[in-house]
Amino acid sequence: MPEQLSSPDRNKILLTGANGFVGQAICHALINQSERLICPTRRPVSQLNAEVANPQISDLSAQTDWSAFLADVDIVIHCAARVHVMQETVADPLPLFRQVNVDATMRLAEQAAQAGASQFIFISSVKVNGEATKPGLPYTETTPSEAQDPYGISKREAENALLALGERSGMRVTILRPPLIYGPGVKANFASMLNWVRKGIPLPFASIKNKRSFIYLENLVSLVLHCLRNQNAAQQIFLASDDHDLSTAELLQLSAKALQVPSRLIPFPPALLIFMAKLAGRPAISDRLCGSLQVDISKAKQMLNWTPPFSVEQGLAKTMLAQST
Repeated sequence: MPEQLSSPDRNKILLTGANGFVGQAICHALINQSERLICPTRRPVSQLNAEVANPQISDLSAQTDWSAFLADVDIVIHCAARVHVMQETVADPLPLFRQVNVDATMRLAEQAAQAGASQFIFISSVKVNGEATKPGLPYTETTPSEAQDPYGISKREAENALLALGERSGMRVTILRPPLIYGPGVKANFASMLNWVRKGIPLPFASIKNKRSFIYLENLVSLVLHCLRNQNAAQQIFLASDDHDLSTAELLQLSAKALQVPSRLIPFPPALLIFMAKLAGRPAISDRLCGSLQVDISKAKQMLNWTPPFSVEQGLAKTMLAQST
């Protein structure tokens, strides 16, 4: 509907990270809503509507000039970030994370405020809260930050600077902190786990009784859309999840059910699993498999009148179906 895209009463949205896992999904949702959209990226985005502008930028830093793309932009959704590097080769990577996640973010936000943008939505991370919770004691938005790795630290610093900018400029700042995001096209450890299930590999996780929060990609997109032009989202941080926490064993069982294959879980002492992972130099993996990390999304549900539209079962089924085709 081109006439809707060009209509003067439609808000114009600038979206970063449109080539990424989350940004791509948000981009398609905004296109479906016929929003006027501009997506600056370092590489051209494939399969974009002809009406969507996709200018190229050279980098993400404190020197990036966004001003040419911000004319008439009402809302900025910032997904682009330096994420986890599995095989980090730099002795101190924090400055590199700050360059992208703090300096580049603030350059964009400051120029957006100067250009008259009314809202800035920032995709942050639960890692700002920390790495683990005790079962039954989930993180909330008021939990003091215990960010431990460079990614979480840089996201926390960006959040603080953005909220301060919002107070100074009047631009509404909205921060979303998702835990692990899954959905069609998910990669890294989650994809490896799905592959184990698909192949029917016996897994020693039947005895793990942890609890972890996850969020299906389309549920996160739904939350972003709920925040658009919502006055209740101004100067607010929201945690996000499917609102249904799972143990590692439950996650694998539901994944097997979605694939209609047997769940091959065998009992194994979690303490021994953790010890073996440390011997192998992979303690972080055992922490994710055996530890708990829960978030409370009551604030988003109450302030934004939002509930995740997809259940965990639906999200996993859609994910597994896409991964198997």
